[in-house]
Amino acid sequence: MLPQRSKVIWIGIALSLVACSSGSGSTSGPATASKNAQSTARTACDTGTAIAAGERLRISSTVAPITSIVTNIAGDYADIAGLVPEGTNSHTFEPAPSVAALLAKTDVLFSNGLLLEEPTKDLAEKNLSNGAVLCELGTAALPVADYIYDFSFPIEGGKPNPHLWTNPPLARQYAEIVRDVLVRMDPAHTDAYRSNATVFIARINQLDAAMVAATATVPANQRKLLTYHDAYAYFARTYGWTVIGAIQPSNFDEPTAKEIANLITQVRKTGVPAIFGSEVFPSPVLEQIGAETNVKYVDVLRDDDLPGKPGDPSHSFLGLMQFDYITMVLALGGDAAALKALDISDVNIDTAEYPQ
Repeated sequence: MLPQRSKVIWIGIALSLVACSSGSGSTSGPATASKNAQSTARTACDTGTAIAAGERLRISSTVAPITSIVTNIAGDYADIAGLVPEGTNSHTFEPAPSVAALLAKTDVLFSNGLLLEEPTKDLAEKNLSNGAVLCELGTAALPVADYIYDFSFPIEGGKPNPHLWTNPPLARQYAEIVRDVLVRMDPAHTDAYRSNATVFIARINQLDAAMVAATATVPANQRKLLTYHDAYAYFARTYGWTVIGAIQPSNFDEPTAKEIANLITQVRKTGVPAIFGSEVFPSPVLEQIGAETNVKYVDVLRDDDLPGKPGDPSHSFLGLMQFDYITMVLALGGDAAALKALDISDVNIDTAEYPQ
C-alpha cells in the first residue's frame, strides 16, 4: 500500500529515532483527526437494521486482510465481497462506478478507516441503504491519542498511519467488533458468529504469543525495520521493534545516481542487517542498494496482499501475518520456530470474493 509521496525515492531516517519509546520512529496525537473519531465510528458500527430471519446477510469489505477476518467469523452465513483488488494501492484506490450497485445491496460494509479508503467511503455513503452499516474497524478500535504519525504519514498531513491489522492485538479488536456487528445484524446466527469468533480470536492470541517468543530470539540491536512501505508502526510499538524508515516511491520512476548514493550512505549509517522490499512492488534500486552495502535485501513482504491465490491454505489474514513475521525474524537473525508451528487454517471454508 503506497501513499502519494514526493517524486523521488527517499528514506525517512533519523538516528535519534532508535531511542523513541514507541519503537516506531513516530509520534502519537490527534493532529487534524476528530477527537471524537473513535466514539463516532463505534456508534456507526452499532447502527443498522437487522435482517429478517431466513434472509442472508450481504457483506462488503475493503482490503483483503479485513475480508479474511470477516469471513472467518461470518462463515457460510453471509455473502462476502471484497472491493479493493489485491496488489492495488489501497491509499489511492478509486472504486469503479459499478461498485455502487453492489453497495446499494450491502447490509454491512467493513472498512479499515483512519482515512485509508476515503473514495470508497464516499461512494458508500451515497449508495448504502438507510438500514445498512458502514463500520470502520480501525477507527472504532483505536483511540485518537494512539494514532501514529511518522515519516510516511506526517502529522501535518493529517492522515495517521492506518496499518493497524499488522499488529495482532489490534487485529483481535477488529475481530471482536466484526463479531458484535454480525450478531446484531443477523441475530438468527448469533451462536455461530460467537463460536467462530472465539476460535479465530484464540488463533490471533496464539499469533501474538508466537511473535513475543520470536522477538525474544532476535538480538535487541537488530530489531530494526527498514521497509519498502511503512506498514509496521503499530506492530513495532507493541513488540519493542524500531521502524527506522521506509523506502517508497510515489511512482515507479528511478531515482538519480546522486539520490541512490545518498541512500547507500544512510543505510550504512543505520547498521540495519536487512532491507525489506515488497513482493507486490519490486524495486531493482533497493536490490542495488542492498548489494552495494552488503545488506541483505528481502523483497517478499506484503501488507494487504494475501499469500497465494484465493482458495489456497495460506491465502488468509493469519497466513499473511505468519509469512511476514517469519520473513522478518529470520532475516534479522532470530528463530521463527514458534511462528512456523502456528495453526493458520481458516475457521471456515473461505468463500468470499477477493478481486484480483
